Amino acid sequence: MRLSILQENLSKGLSIVGRAVSSRSTLPVLGNILLSTDENRLKLAATNLEIGVSCWLGAQVEDDGAITLPARLLTDWINSVPSERIDLEMVVRTMSMNLKCARFESNIKGIDASEFPLIPTADGEEAMGLPAATLRKIIDQVVFAAADAKDTSRPSLTGVLTRFEGERLTLAATDGYRLSVRRTLLTTSAPEDLSIIVPARSLAEVSRISGETDPDKPVELSVAVARNQILFRLTGKGEDERGAFHQVDLVSQLIDAKFPDFTAIIPKGFTTRTVLDTAAFQRALKVASLFARDASDRVMLQITPGSDTAPGQLTLKATSAEAGDNVSEIDALVEGDALEIAFNARYLIDVLSVIDTPQVVLETSRSDRPGVFRPVGTGPEEFTHVIMPMQLNR
Repeated sequence: MRLSILQENLSKGLSIVGRAVSSRSTLPVLGNILLSTDENRLKLAATNLEIGVSCWLGAQVEDDGAITLPARLLTDWINSVPSERIDLEMVVRTMSMNLKCARFESNIKGIDASEFPLIPTADGEEAMGLPAATLRKIIDQVVFAAADAKDTSRPSLTGVLTRFEGERLTLAATDGYRLSVRRTLLTTSAPEDLSIIVPARSLAEVSRISGETDPDKPVELSVAVARNQILFRLTGKGEDERGAFHQVDLVSQLIDAKFPDFTAIIPKGFTTRTVLDTAAFQRALKVASLFARDASDRVMLQITPGSDTAPGQLTLKATSAEAGDNVSEIDALVEGDALEIAFNARYLIDVLSVIDTPQVVLETSRSDRPGVFRPVGTGPEEFTHVIMPMQLNR
């Protein structure tokens, strides 16, 4: 195996696959990254047996071959040398890779590629399509609401319900205290209606990688039901002889569990509807959260309807026995009854950070009932976020 590639492109490729490297496996090869030649390209691959990522980079390949190298050492070396051409040559006798860049030369010992697990690709699977920018947005709007991956008592809540119905795609995630639901249309219809649970951290990786891909080209999604896997294929921003990455495949195991009926969690009506400036609401929450940290992140929202002489108002209150207290007021368009309700400030900040419309609407009914947040200008069929209230601290 002998090839040449630009340092900046190899560095980018390693950053794409590196998050899939296993950090605590008893199999040493899972701590390595596979380097192999594939049709005059360099293929990088990493897996922790739950998620696998493969990335193809343009390279000048002189001899074919394959080897696995320690992920951390290889990545640190590549990121430490100048942004110039790197020459790589595998030494079969010692199962190592010789690397040269400018006036730097090193030999890194590896493990035979035959010991590396086979990572499935999307080839041969019937795929659905979605623009990369859209996929990234809808993932970001739901994945934060999933339970922590370490919560082994509720495996279904550590994932995102992914439902395909014709041209419609629905994502839903909940940790038991909040719920995010996002719906959108696929550019290519699903071959059959299907509901699966994808690990939230797998979708977070898809979102991260999609930021490096061509926004004008769709991401291909396919589900291998027999293998209990979902596969994503993303296209790179450029394909040229200088080594820009061409393609990324990500495959993830699915969670075999039953997702709760999220539609039952969403309130069917409201008595108070409050429209707020998103940026002003965020700013007031960030200030209130400074004082809410010592009180389980509780912030009280006091909603006051407007009158003929004054606009509606939202008052945010947070109190800390040690730090002090804070009161912030922002104008609001309020329809319905006055209400006091308390929420976790961090949950409010999380949802506002993924709403990109100038205004957000809050629908409430009682202080002990969930609040529903939606971007203004989109219907309930697009983005809906539900947060359970906290007990009022009077």
